[in-house]
Amino acid sequence: QVQLVESGGGLVEAGGSLRLACTGSGIIFSTKAVGWYRQAPGKQRELVAQIISSGYTNYADSVKGRFTISRDNAKNTVYLQMNGLKPEDTAVYYCNIWYHWGQGTQVTVSS
Repeated sequence: QVQLVESGGGLVEAGGSLRLACTGSGIIFSTKAVGWYRQAPGKQRELVAQIISSGYTNYADSVKGRFTISRDNAKNTVYLQMNGLKPEDTAVYYCNIWYHWGQGTQVTVSS
């Protein structure tokens, strides 16, 4: 069975940084597209960043220049480095590959 586990969320002040990690079992990340999504209360889940098998990355306009997605094939892990965090970034962040989802990790940014 495929399992995705997110970690690294927490409470941080505005302007701070966090690094989220998504580690998978039962699937090889290096051959698949992996995305980070987030969902805030009362809002739809939205794509934040994506990395595909070629290494190409794309980002939501709201996070471009602040967030970076990367892959560590040896650890079968995808990271999301988040710098310059804003209160508007507060949400549950989810890892996605194909139709598989992790359980999410909470990110809260105080003003």
